[in-house]
Amino acid sequence: MAHKLVKKVIYNGNVELLTGLHIGGTNAALNIGGPDKFVVRNPLNNIPYIPGSSLKGKMRSLIEVFYGETEKGGPSVNPNSKSGSLFGVALKDNNKASRIIVRDAEMATENDSPEVLAKYGIASVPDFSNTDLPYTESKTEASIDRITSKSNPRTFERVPAGAQFKLSMVLNVYDDEDEKALKATLKKAIELLEDDYLGGNGSRGYGQVKITLVNKDGEDKTY
Repeated sequence: MAHKLVKKVIYNGNVELLTGLHIGGTNAALNIGGPDKFVVRNPLNNIPYIPGSSLKGKMRSLIEVFYGETEKGGPSVNPNSKSGSLFGVALKDNNKASRIIVRDAEMATENDSPEVLAKYGIASVPDFSNTDLPYTESKTEASIDRITSKSNPRTFERVPAGAQFKLSMVLNVYDDEDEKALKATLKKAIELLEDDYLGGNGSRGYGQVKITLVNKDGEDKTY
């Protein structure tokens, strides 16, 4: 049976960092005395961003755990589950396309116009002039060997608390689907993410975020 796309619901908002964020990028530019682990950046302008895959994957995993939809420790394979209905299922004989598109979220900087910042509900951007790296900070930690007590220091690059990222998502709604249910699952995913963490090292305090949608119910584009 064919499914007809009847609506796209456009969401704009921002992701504000309450603690430092580390989402790993390439270490191709390793330098002596610099961080061991770099954050992901746009190679054209050197500005950090949050990959849409990181946001979407984290929200999906939290929904699966919250509703008990994991199967044998892996992702849900039921296209009618809460997770499957919104995020889709990718199996050879049981395939369903994701209904949510999550764009890469680039950091808001002084280069953005007031009009662009207003679109994402960002009133102002932090002053990054005091950071030891462009738009980021370096944080040195030490892991301790439980047997020898030997210290193993390593340095992470983090986007500092207070930074904001421009968030954009698109919800595709088809003619035979429950729009309210899809929106409710997305809302719950955002709530769960705010109570969890994004990126790596969350158990050590990294990655606490606050997500604000300018248009909480989205902006409809009907077809």
